Amino acid sequence: MALILVGQNELWDKLNLQAYAAVRQRIDLKCNLPLLDRSQTEGYIKAHLAYADGQQDIFTDKAIDEVYKYSSGAFRAVNKVCMHSLLSAAQRNKKLIDDHLIHLVIESELP
Repeated sequence: MALILVGQNELWDKLNLQAYAAVRQRIDLKCNLPLLDRSQTEGYIKAHLAYADGQQDIFTDKAIDEVYKYSSGAFRAVNKVCMHSLLSAAQRNKKLIDDHLIHLVIESELP
C-alpha cells in the first residue's frame, strides 16, 4: 500500500510526536518547498502572468518588492496578494499595479 501525505509544516510537527513514530519511520520521501528570494518571486509572478497570456510588466519593481516583503517568499502568500491586487486593479481600471495598490490591498483585504 502506498500513502501520500500532503500538508503544511504542522502535519510534520504532528508526525514528530511519539504516538506517530511508526508512521514517521515508514516515510520514504519528504518534499519541502523552500521560500523564494526576491528575484525568484519576480520570476514566479512573471511566469504565472505569461502562462495566463497576461502582460508581464503589469507589476512595478516596487510592487514586487512589496509582494516579497508581505509574503516572505511563500508561494501561497505571493499568489494571494497578487490575485487580490489584480482584482483590485481591474475594479479600478488600472493598467499598472504599483506599490501603493499593494499596500492598499494588504491593509484592506488581507489579514
